[in-house]
Amino acid sequence: MISDATKARFDREVAKFPADQKQSAVMACLSILQQEHGWVSSESEKVVADYLGMAPMAVHEVTTFYNMYNQQKLGKFKLNVCTNLPCQLRGGQQAMAHLQKRLGIQAGQTTADGLITLQQSECQGACADAPVLLVNDRTMCSFMSDEKLDELVDTLQKSGGAA
Repeated sequence: MISDATKARFDREVAKFPADQKQSAVMACLSILQQEHGWVSSESEKVVADYLGMAPMAVHEVTTFYNMYNQQKLGKFKLNVCTNLPCQLRGGQQAMAHLQKRLGIQAGQTTADGLITLQQSECQGACADAPVLLVNDRTMCSFMSDEKLDELVDTLQKSGGAA
């Protein structure tokens, strides 16, 4: 079951497409549920499937194809560090190693306090700004030196989950 507010957001996305192609809003609807819940559960996939008149498996295929959809609960802050070749050549792997050491976790893990999840990602389209990372799939951070990485972690930790 979805709230009226969520249904209204779904309606706005569906309205962008011809009536017989409302399934084209699947990615937007999944993003809305992820924004509200922090991840896309199998129950969320079913809600989207029912709403758009799609097979649940078709929605699941979208969720699992794109790495922007979290398929499990993550920390409040998700840090996606680009480790694709252009970023690797400009310090992406070193940025990942620095964050792993600083946070005491490996890529794919969440800090014990549940605040930060660290993930590798593919190209984020900002190769000239490498190394780059994306915070919560929304905020791009560029030219991430060790000092800037430490500053970011300090800011996130000080927020105490209040952001």
